[in-house]
Amino acid sequence: MWSPPVEPSADEQKVIRAVRRAKLFVFLREHRHEVFTEEFQTELAQAYVDSPKGQPPVAPAQLALALILQAYTGVCDDEVIEVLVLDRRWQLVLDCLDTEHAPFAKGTLVGFRTRLIEANLDRQLVERTIEVATATKGFGPRALRAALDSSPLWGAGRVEDTDNLLGHALRKALGVIARQQGRGLSEPVPVTILAGQAGAPVLGGSSLTPALDLDWDDPTARDQALAQVLAALDAVETFVADQPEPDAAMAWVAVAHQVREQDVQPAGDDTPAQLRRGVAKDRRISVEDPQMRHGRKSKSTLVDGYKRHICRDLDSGLVPAVGLTPANAPEASVTESISADLDAQHARLVELHIDRAYLASTLVRDRSDDLTIYCKAWRVRNTGGRFAKTDFRARCRPWTADLPPPGHHAVPARQDSPVPGRDLRRLSAACPVHHQHRRTQHQHPPRRATAHRAPRAPADPRRASNAAPAHHRRARSGPHRALAGTARPLSRHPQEPIRSAPLRGRAQPARHRPPPHP
Repeated sequence: MWSPPVEPSADEQKVIRAVRRAKLFVFLREHRHEVFTEEFQTELAQAYVDSPKGQPPVAPAQLALALILQAYTGVCDDEVIEVLVLDRRWQLVLDCLDTEHAPFAKGTLVGFRTRLIEANLDRQLVERTIEVATATKGFGPRALRAALDSSPLWGAGRVEDTDNLLGHALRKALGVIARQQGRGLSEPVPVTILAGQAGAPVLGGSSLTPALDLDWDDPTARDQALAQVLAALDAVETFVADQPEPDAAMAWVAVAHQVREQDVQPAGDDTPAQLRRGVAKDRRISVEDPQMRHGRKSKSTLVDGYKRHICRDLDSGLVPAVGLTPANAPEASVTESISADLDAQHARLVELHIDRAYLASTLVRDRSDDLTIYCKAWRVRNTGGRFAKTDFRARCRPWTADLPPPGHHAVPARQDSPVPGRDLRRLSAACPVHHQHRRTQHQHPPRRATAHRAPRAPADPRRASNAAPAHHRRARSGPHRALAGTARPLSRHPQEPIRSAPLRGRAQPARHRPPPHP
């Protein structure tokens, strides 16, 4: 049991007086004994009951305090170990002032966070801290200005086609039978032996494709492969049903049946079983992760896994609420979990920045009178019987421009124009429906591009080579700029720990830049 002193020492009081802005360090030092009571520390220690003994134990309360400060400061796991030695504010909270070595290693912190999430104690840790903060009036509920957005989250399971999904599920079923028979240590390849006994030798190899041994250039090879895999499904189902304890293995056979129902069209009187055209509405794409789904973030961004939704405080930069949905679920379906996180923290939304995907959510439909929603408006088309700029289409070859209605008014451009077909003001005047063209509020001179690019000016050494122009940087709104560094796609590797903050100083992938024009 971790029992740090309650009253600060003389050295700790000097650090407390030196802290000006980051008041959470002072709050946690003064009230850590109230947050981590004996009952709560015992509950945190239950996460290590099944862990092997051997290493000196680290107080779970210290690790929990480090996780709170990590989320508050936005540092990565490596930097947590560094600041525990270099930053006296961290040492003040974790009761290790002027230490030369961190009280725990990076692996200990990652393992504790994983166990905390698995036991659903991470939410309880946040709620407990907020409860003490509200009771002591160190921090209180306040009006929240937040931005909500989503980003792709790739699943850790392998995405496979129909044949490999069926073979993977059936091999998992045979693996359960092999462990029940104790073949894991006595036989080198237990699944291969059981596959032969079950009458499904195609499942004995490490991969299904070479085991089928088909000429994939043959148009009928796909139907032949599907027929062999479906025959293996029937054989394995019969084999598993004859076992003494078939329930555990039958769960994987049920996964194979689910894949067959969603992807395979049953055989008819004169036609064999075939793959269905199109994708099922809620198609299972992975055997290991049953909740992964095909999805689309945009027209060009495909997702195999999930969508994570992040609600970020625009004033403090913290993330008070998160949500996770399958990749094929609409964004509006996550707002119930977002509202639950905010209600647990007694947070009151007064301003919410969203995109149009969240307009059908309960946060918008059931909002209170004091909540202001900011969202990009829908594009207005043909207002007042006029045509918008998007209704025009200019073509360089041939030198014409289509004016609305599209395809009905093709006006030839001048051959001596700097860029033929781009002078829409002159072409608009020649259009028969010129009076219906929309006029902007501020008439700007037409922008033209010359046929030959002008010589590029020498680069300014005071300016970074990859820095955007000032007017481009200002064009990005504050909420989207705040969320840009938060929603980071995680690694596909299932064993890599999930970090709570992006690594700083990590090398960015190289981007192709076209050579400068001579």
